[in-house]
Amino acid sequence: MTEIVFLVEDDPDGGYTARALGESIFTQADDLESLQEMVHDAVHCHFHHEQIYPRIIIKNN
Repeated sequence: MTEIVFLVEDDPDGGYTARALGESIFTQADDLESLQEMVHDAVHCHFHHEQIYPRIIIKNN
């Protein structure tokens, strides 16, 4: 896999959620800057055995 696309949406309870399209990766945060960090952490956790991590694309809904 060379890239992962995340869909970013407002969370009804406040903050934001990010869901990977085509992978079972989901995270949330209070602000967009924190969300970007959480997305990178989630991808590294999900692909922890890979030597090359996929490129991350974040799309705001």
